[in-house]
Amino acid sequence: MPTPYCVDDFSQSFDSLYRLVIVAAARSNQLASAGTHGFGSLAKPTVRALEEVIEGKLQWADTDELDEPPFDEEEE
Repeated sequence: MPTPYCVDDFSQSFDSLYRLVIVAAARSNQLASAGTHGFGSLAKPTVRALEEVIEGKLQWADTDELDEPPFDEEEE
């Protein structure tokens, strides 16, 4: 049985619990759409995404802190 996670496990990685949920959910969707769960892995994509967060494998950036806008702003 996998070890349960606590919110305190993620306090150093993210400034808010909501950001953790957004980043982990986005990564979970990527893993689920790829369809590969690894050889012999029984972990669900959500669990694998949280494990990647704990291991420091995921990087994220706050779009408010970017020098350039994330999308081109075109006038219509």
